[in-house]
Amino acid sequence: MSARSYYAPQGGHPPQTQLLTDRAVFTEAYALMPRGVMQDIVTSYLPFWEKSRCWVIARPLSGFAETFSQYIMEVQPGGGSERPEPDAGAEGVLFVVEGELTVELGGRSHLMTPGGYAFLPPASGWTARNAGTAPARFHWIRKAYEAVPGLDAPEPIFVNEAEIEPAPMPGTQGKWATTRFVDPGDLRHDMHVTVVTFEPGAVIPFAETHVMEHGLYVLEGKAVYRLNRDWVEVEAGDFMWLRAFCPQACYAGGPGRFRYLLYKDVNRHAKLAGGLFPR
Repeated sequence: MSARSYYAPQGGHPPQTQLLTDRAVFTEAYALMPRGVMQDIVTSYLPFWEKSRCWVIARPLSGFAETFSQYIMEVQPGGGSERPEPDAGAEGVLFVVEGELTVELGGRSHLMTPGGYAFLPPASGWTARNAGTAPARFHWIRKAYEAVPGLDAPEPIFVNEAEIEPAPMPGTQGKWATTRFVDPGDLRHDMHVTVVTFEPGAVIPFAETHVMEHGLYVLEGKAVYRLNRDWVEVEAGDFMWLRAFCPQACYAGGPGRFRYLLYKDVNRHAKLAGGLFPR
């Protein structure tokens, strides 16, 4: 695969001369957050994070997407946290798009660079610090881990996308491929975060409709994406947030590759009244 590119928001504030017309939309089935809306004015600060701010681009929302939250973190040199995760039941995934981040877990230190992926089990006691000289920007996806009797929680994972061969979708001659950081058959995992790549001209040739919720952050390129009844143009830095059963498809018209970071919930029974399992 050719060199990888990862778009990272820089913040700032638009001038008074900028037109108000934009692609941002929130519907009953999906939301589109163009990269231009990720300005300074919508950032948040988190408890116990130093020299850090974030864009909250997804959060559990009743009647919409309810399984996950997703932040884009920006950590200045020397910043980070010794208490990053306040919820002992939360698992997490980090994906670095710019700069360097050092994560410590279980007495080991892991230097993450662009393309770096980390899976962090619940109650793992990880810490994060930017020991570099430039800001670190990374995605942080959080989910309440759904434990299953008889299955252990997964172990931590630290890897870089560059170390993984993308798996082509059947019948696509490699034009549509997925970089998987977790074995899809490992039922200990109840969420998958992957990188999906389309070569110019590649398509999702049907309207995918499924129970999994999605967060799709465009890392590179541009495409036309089908969201429910609408075809919308998307580009690097845009975020698409899909509720369960929202139809979706894609046409990657080029001129370069189209790539996005994808979240979906997997491998668990649908919750019924009274909880997942008898107490």
